[in-house]
Amino acid sequence: MTNSVRNFLWLLLLALFWGPSFLFIKIAVEYVQPLTITAIRMGLGSLILYSILKFQKVKLPKFKKVWKHFTVAALFQGAIPFTLFAVGEKTIDSSIASIISGSTPLFTIILAHYFVKHDRFTKAKLTGASLGFFGLFLLIAPALLTAQGSFFGFATFLMASMCYAIAFVYVKKFIDISKYPPLTVPAIQLFISFLVLTMAALIFEDPLSIQYVSMPAMLSILGLSVFGTALAFAVYYKLISLANVSYIAMVNYIVPVFGVVLGMLVLDEQLAWNSYLGCLLVLFGVMVANGMIKMPKQKNILDVM
Repeated sequence: MTNSVRNFLWLLLLALFWGPSFLFIKIAVEYVQPLTITAIRMGLGSLILYSILKFQKVKLPKFKKVWKHFTVAALFQGAIPFTLFAVGEKTIDSSIASIISGSTPLFTIILAHYFVKHDRFTKAKLTGASLGFFGLFLLIAPALLTAQGSFFGFATFLMASMCYAIAFVYVKKFIDISKYPPLTVPAIQLFISFLVLTMAALIFEDPLSIQYVSMPAMLSILGLSVFGTALAFAVYYKLISLANVSYIAMVNYIVPVFGVVLGMLVLDEQLAWNSYLGCLLVLFGVMVANGMIKMPKQKNILDVM
């Protein structure tokens, strides 16, 4: 198996774990406030990973300078964007949310060009990202016609997308994954996010006053914790050690594809031509960006900037 195929499969797995997250959040936020949801998600996710490390008798690194980098990563890749997503979903439809989230790869490839060595802006990345975004637009175009959303919701999702882009680049530049046992870095990052979000929830919300949470909401929070957090972050850091961040950010295009597939398989939804074409363009764009489909001779088109 070539490296490009391997990385593509890991990216599909990451999208599979992150795919149902927006649905889980939409269900849970009806009963639990956004900061509290995200704090619980981070706490359970870190507990799952720490339990695995404990079972494997792996010790966490001592408090050194690297914890500063873990904290920055925790804020920009967990605490801040997850909270913004939870808050934004109160005032914006999921179709608009998906489109705005699709800006993450575009932000990432530009930041990576300037701040990450060996991750330059190439024709393949530009073409792949453009195809992916157009595919994403086609995929959810019908829903956009009737979608509703406030400027506040739009702004929160845009900020969350920018946070993701910053986090992708920051982790690749400042955290050497190879120095730590598997699952160590995501376990620490999730725990730091949990501490920050718990304090924020206690200050700005009143989680102790919650009296009733429906079974679907509880299962949604559990699904967010296990699949959308613990397993997703484990796969994400595996990808960080294998691929460049410009490519990993393309997961934001694949996540809605899994949403469409789940709707077809679980809810027996009927797909129109735009859904099929959109999914194909997304996957084609990701493969172009990954090098599975070769483009003409590439060059770093932003080197003159």
